[in-house]
Amino acid sequence: MSNICLHAEKIDKIYPGTKALDEVSFDVETGKVNVLIGENGAGKSTLMKIIAGIEQPSAGKMFMGSEEVRFKNTSEARACGIGIIHQELSLFPNLTVYQNMFMGNEKKIGLAVDNKTHIEKTVEILKRLEYPIDPHTIVGDLRVGQQQMIEIARNLIQDDLKILIMDEPTSSLSESEVEVLFKIMRELTAQGISIVYISHRLEEILRIGDNVTILRDGRWVAHAEVADIDVPWIVKNMVGSDKGYQKRERNIDWSKREVVLEAKDITLPKKGGGYLLDKVSFSLRKGEILGIYGLLGAGRTELFECIMGLRPEHTGDILLNGEKVDVKNISEQIDRGFALVPEDRQREGLVQTMSIKKNISLSSLKRYVKGLFVNQKLENEKVEEQIKDIHIKVANKELPILSLSGGNQQKVVIGKGILTEPKILLLDEPSRGIDIGAKTEVFDIINQYAERGLSLLVISSELKEIVAIADRVIVLSNGKKTGEFTEDEITEDSLVIASYKGHHTGKSDTESEGESKDE
Repeated sequence: MSNICLHAEKIDKIYPGTKALDEVSFDVETGKVNVLIGENGAGKSTLMKIIAGIEQPSAGKMFMGSEEVRFKNTSEARACGIGIIHQELSLFPNLTVYQNMFMGNEKKIGLAVDNKTHIEKTVEILKRLEYPIDPHTIVGDLRVGQQQMIEIARNLIQDDLKILIMDEPTSSLSESEVEVLFKIMRELTAQGISIVYISHRLEEILRIGDNVTILRDGRWVAHAEVADIDVPWIVKNMVGSDKGYQKRERNIDWSKREVVLEAKDITLPKKGGGYLLDKVSFSLRKGEILGIYGLLGAGRTELFECIMGLRPEHTGDILLNGEKVDVKNISEQIDRGFALVPEDRQREGLVQTMSIKKNISLSSLKRYVKGLFVNQKLENEKVEEQIKDIHIKVANKELPILSLSGGNQQKVVIGKGILTEPKILLLDEPSRGIDIGAKTEVFDIINQYAERGLSLLVISSELKEIVAIADRVIVLSNGKKTGEFTEDEITEDSLVIASYKGHHTGKSDTESEGESKDE
């Protein structure tokens, strides 16, 4: 068909012990946003890796026009006009923005690298993305959302781009950044460039997509035009039922529960003046799930870093069971009963060269040391218990961690924290980059441990999630605590209003508070 720029026919992909793709056929329509969705482990990323030349199919064929194609590597795919933006960032943190932009695609003058052109092109593309970052900035110094924009920008330098694969491109972006990205996507499709778009944000899919293909358990399940479907249709085809996460009723008198953690006037200065956190105070009770909500850059992650000892320069007091603790480093905090599930599971939560077992036991390893050696039997028992307790879907715990789907990798990071037997568990965006089914399982784990008496702090950018999961919510905006809500006060409207107090509105805090009360 003339409107199909790439056709994948009956693609199989077999790994040891599992069939990731089972006779999957997929069409990429020219000049359209082709949405590909499914639960974690459905085979989406595997299919995209085959199209982009990262993986080779076990069986099946691919065609561009009337010509059969098979890419041995990403260079061959790129030569045919195929680019990919990975879900997990593939940047070099020790290099600059412009060096990352042109890595593997360098412009040269004779034998020398043309850095002047690299810098000029970088400035040009970042301006197009309405994202003016100094091209000489070291990428490792940027926050995750900024790095995500660099990952997107580096794919726009390709002159002969025909297909751009976007795997969860908005998972770390703010709302304003998402708006710019969607505008660029429409510009690209207007030029005849095809986009393959993977996302777990269902409302986002309906807004930007032209058509939707759904995979489940490595098989093709359904295809439809976006204009003809709705969210319940997507969910039903993705998971085989109308699965979702409902707010639970706990009916607990929190005033009778002891306070396990207090933070008083936590302040973190910003380089160049100002504050990342400005006198933030809160308390946490035994068995409570305290949600922390705010826009990107509000200071949510920085608050966790102060509690865990990653920001020893902070001021203010942290009290554990009523006693002030001197927070110096993360090892001491783990010993005191704190555990952190970081936002970026690949870079900060997992060791990608290690097995599933070793990743789970890593933070609690000294508990299994006997003399000079690790008690392998005890380690195996504890890991097996954890795998069963939080239902990690794994055939063999000795397999590499990257053999697991994103949702199961996230469970491994959570399991690693729980094995340290914490009193307080900090979860930074625990549902980032996982599908609706895996999210439900992660939230069930959170509820399960809260019922057992574990106290939890949960950061989430998803309003519906934090409204459903939290017993109480505090809101941060520009480093300040701007709201605290309990029970029926926890609504999407109240959280949004609090998160925008004094946030780039050009109004004073007093004016913003007045508007909130009126609303």
